[in-house]
Amino acid sequence: MRSGHGIGRRRFLKTGVAAAAAIGAPGVLRYAWAQGSGPIRIGVPTAITGTWAALGAQVVRTCKLVQKEVDERGGILGRKVEFIIEDTQGNPANCVRKAQEMVERQKVNLFTGIMASSEALAVSAKLAEWNAFFLSAINGAGELTAEKYVPNFFRANTSGPMGARTIALYLKDTPQKTFYAIGLDYAWGHSSVGVFETEITRAGKEFTGKVFAPTGTKDYSTYITKIQQANPQGLYVAMTGDDATAFYQQAAQFKLGEKIQMVTELVDILNLKPAGDATLGLIGSSRYAFTYENAENKAFVQRFQNEMKEVPDTFDGEQYQALQVLFRAIEKAKSTDTAALIKAMEGLEVTSVKGKVVMRECDHQGAQIGLVVKAVRRSGFAHPIPEVIKTYPADVVTPPCRKSSYS
Repeated sequence: MRSGHGIGRRRFLKTGVAAAAAIGAPGVLRYAWAQGSGPIRIGVPTAITGTWAALGAQVVRTCKLVQKEVDERGGILGRKVEFIIEDTQGNPANCVRKAQEMVERQKVNLFTGIMASSEALAVSAKLAEWNAFFLSAINGAGELTAEKYVPNFFRANTSGPMGARTIALYLKDTPQKTFYAIGLDYAWGHSSVGVFETEITRAGKEFTGKVFAPTGTKDYSTYITKIQQANPQGLYVAMTGDDATAFYQQAAQFKLGEKIQMVTELVDILNLKPAGDATLGLIGSSRYAFTYENAENKAFVQRFQNEMKEVPDTFDGEQYQALQVLFRAIEKAKSTDTAALIKAMEGLEVTSVKGKVVMRECDHQGAQIGLVVKAVRRSGFAHPIPEVIKTYPADVVTPPCRKSSYS
């Protein structure tokens, strides 16, 4: 497996684990997975090309790092771990097709690293049919652990509602009184903006409007004009990947940040690098920050830097945390059987790169702290970095069970 842009559109980490398919109800194909001593296969249908390719590269390189770590310590339950990676281009139909091919051809029953929430929702709907287990490392749409909850899906990462609530709590005590929002026009963007609207209003601020842009938008001038016409004191941005980079660069050309405090649910180095000083002062919640101080994270950052020659970004950290959780569950279950993993995962507590993560039994959301970061300049870096400025406890930022809102 290779990280970065050298990954082919169809690339497998070849493995030899055996599994068997069995027929369940008439007309419905069910799968029963054989346990053995071969490698533990994990399917990673992710975005290697397309709008989210740079984010997919983070997922892939972190899987590469983890595979090396696991091999060096003798495996999980004495078995090596191998990742099967396919390019989905961020497309839900592609993702389902690639995942089903992994189930049928490579006998995979474990999935992680799926990029878009729309892809995650599509795959989750098929998990029972496949008798498969999906641990989200990235997907933010609140409904995945609420309205669209399924027993075979767990989320180890911070959700969109959790991020939106975290930044809204922080903004409660800031001078800005009016807020507008721009989000990407798909499941996560709508979920994030929706929760922010509710929470910022609850904080006593005025929410003046919102607009959504399709993924892959190249020209944001009309959206920026709408924002300027609304004349808010603060702008909430629910964007990621190349979309966020393009927006921040064009916002700087319009000098948007000189009059409006920009805040976001995701502060990624991926966007801070190309946008440069245009992002200085950007405040946001962060699903992961390499600057967060705990022993697990310090060790991870050091290993990552030694291997990759750079610090880990948001989805590096979130993917690493998800694999920490997954491997702990496999060790607890002493199995990779789907039903055994579900049982082991419910209520599981893991000390990770963000501190304690508790996989809730009631909705399979990982309860964890909320981080607030600010884009700052620090010596040793040629670009702004996300510095942690505040944390919120897990019980404050994690939604009630099976809910994507806090009411």
